[in-house]
Amino acid sequence: MSTPDDVQPQAEKPTDEWVTGDEPMTGPQQSYLSTLAQEAGEEVKQDLTKAQASEEIDRLQNETGRGA
Repeated sequence: MSTPDDVQPQAEKPTDEWVTGDEPMTGPQQSYLSTLAQEAGEEVKQDLTKAQASEEIDRLQNETGRGA
């Protein structure tokens, strides 16, 4: 099903406004973050929150060229 051309996707909510942003990162976040960090030659802290992990994923996607 397609969407009309005049419908704009919703902007993402800033991570500092996430209700669950201070919870520990999820398993999928941790896995993807580890993959991106390995490609970027970096190490990632394992005690990140969901919001912090999301920000790191965005940063590393840009750095590795995996960003949308």
